[in-house]
Amino acid sequence: MKLTSQTLHPAFKLNGLDFSSAEEVLNFADGLLEDGNEQEESVVRFIEQWLDFSETVKVRTSGSTGKPKTIEISKQQMINSARATGAYFKTGSGTRGLLCLSADYIAGKMMLVRAMVLGWDLHVVTPSKDSLTEYDNDYDFVAMVPYQVWYSLDALHKVKKLIIGGGGVPAELEQKLQEVDTEVFATYGMTETVTHVAVRRINGPARSDRFSALPDVKFSIDERECLVISAPNVSDEPVITNDVVSLHSPSSFTWHGRYDNVINSGGVKIYPEAIEAKLAAEIDSSFMIASEKDPELGERVILVYEGDERSVPNLGRVFQKLAPYERPKRVYSLSKFVYTETGKLKRKDVLKVLQKYK
Repeated sequence: MKLTSQTLHPAFKLNGLDFSSAEEVLNFADGLLEDGNEQEESVVRFIEQWLDFSETVKVRTSGSTGKPKTIEISKQQMINSARATGAYFKTGSGTRGLLCLSADYIAGKMMLVRAMVLGWDLHVVTPSKDSLTEYDNDYDFVAMVPYQVWYSLDALHKVKKLIIGGGGVPAELEQKLQEVDTEVFATYGMTETVTHVAVRRINGPARSDRFSALPDVKFSIDERECLVISAPNVSDEPVITNDVVSLHSPSSFTWHGRYDNVINSGGVKIYPEAIEAKLAAEIDSSFMIASEKDPELGERVILVYEGDERSVPNLGRVFQKLAPYERPKRVYSLSKFVYTETGKLKRKDVLKVLQKYK
């Protein structure tokens, strides 16, 4: 791919440093490799990929549409995605951004692409729960996962616009975010769609439970009521997801949960994610809603708690806020849950571990 102002904006800055050419960027990147940390090495590897003459980038998927795998994404599609984000959030040249996500995955890579394509001044830090709190800088645009946001609530005054991805936003966290002036958005997307294709405002007058499409993105549903994404600027083919939604229009939907997680209990479809959202504010430790076989109902709802069984609270009162068919019939505990490298709960693996101890 020919290097042009499309791939490297002349206003691009990294940690406040200006560059007059792609060669200068690469020389700076080589310097980072000599004594850089793991995050800096990931950033360098991607910058080198971005500025070479290949037309694609290899990226690992998280498994949103199937088993995790490595796929190739065209750089033009990544440019298109960056421009769509810039247009939607009005983050053009000179935007001050923070990269506090791993550059090994699509969310981190796309923060770099936005910076290089749109001409941002990007500050790179080690991904951690303290990524925002330990620096005094102010930022126009930041992307985080829910875990990081929890630990950054007192520092969000430094951020104008925040997008949250990598998992659902817990109800308690969403309530906390009503108290901040930062414009906060939940995002919906995956590696196959070159990060987010839809956003939902979490706080302020425009707060909504509906996701709205980015420019040039359309939605439909299949026979399972799962979302199908048509985004020709970032994907050559429609992307068929495993996310059950209510479709309000070709550009708007409400997310309910994963098709592969749906519980059929006595003929009633139950979405674990919906129950988890209701209970999140009441249970301190990590937990998940799942199911097990039941001779009468077919499947019955269970709750699995991360921690020692002696630490499991009395949940009878908590369950009263749920509809009768949503209330867990059994509560189990496991000392440690299983997570992906990006911090997502591996539900099926947790249940496999549980089966060994039941």
